[in-house]
Amino acid sequence: MTQARFTAAVLASLAVRLTPRDRRILRAVWTHRVLTSRHLERLYFDSDAATRKRLLILAHMGVLERFRPHQPIGSGAIHYHYVLGAAGAAVLASEDGVDYANFGYRRDRVLAIAHNQRLGHHVGVNTFYTDLAWHDRRHDNARLLKWWPEHRCTAMWGEAARPDGYGRWTEDGHTLDFFFEYDTGTETLDKVAAKLHDYARLSLSTTIVTPVLFYVHSDRREANLRARFQTALAPVATASRSAVLDDGPAGRIWLPLESTGPRLRLAQLAQHWPRLGRSEANT
Repeated sequence: MTQARFTAAVLASLAVRLTPRDRRILRAVWTHRVLTSRHLERLYFDSDAATRKRLLILAHMGVLERFRPHQPIGSGAIHYHYVLGAAGAAVLASEDGVDYANFGYRRDRVLAIAHNQRLGHHVGVNTFYTDLAWHDRRHDNARLLKWWPEHRCTAMWGEAARPDGYGRWTEDGHTLDFFFEYDTGTETLDKVAAKLHDYARLSLSTTIVTPVLFYVHSDRREANLRARFQTALAPVATASRSAVLDDGPAGRIWLPLESTGPRLRLAQLAQHWPRLGRSEANT
């Protein structure tokens, strides 16, 4: 069977089987490269059982593929990680009005993330994003107005700065634009601190000052990183993932560099830096 006939056959068989939510799931997995079952539950479902049941069906359809990374013995079970399947790529290509061959999907490249050394980093960034989205879903006074993953930030700002994400968060009438840096602890502190020079240059070139949030894995790492920053070249706040409570990253865990406390909620950073403008990502 030719590729064109294969694609047509796939689309015809899936037309009646995919719900609008399923299509949003496919788009999200493609946009964010890899999402775990926990991520997808927070974005689209209300229970673990419903999530696992529907994702298994989507995997059997071929619109998603899944894997579990290797875990050391005794470390417990790990959530399935989902990437876009070939049939899912055909669906999205059809929605976008492009030929399947021109959509940019290659199964080997999509599945290569399972062996990528940055898999944990990708998952961590997406955990931050989906935790904010989950808070948004549960609270009427908070919204994640915008989230751009790394590749979209690169398309916007090029080599000037390479954030792991860009977000716009609002809560109780306070709105914050921010760049996001997810620190896994594998880079030297000096290398992480040097990223502020890139953000300072970006601010100079755009004349827009956007805060940079560093999300690190431990209290000790946070304290040591803050000491390396010394003079802030851009507005900076830090938080330790070990301090996260029920409200997740939206909660009272953020400490501006020039402050010794108390810690602030994410949206309260907008009050701490009241003269900041909006970033270029207005559209």
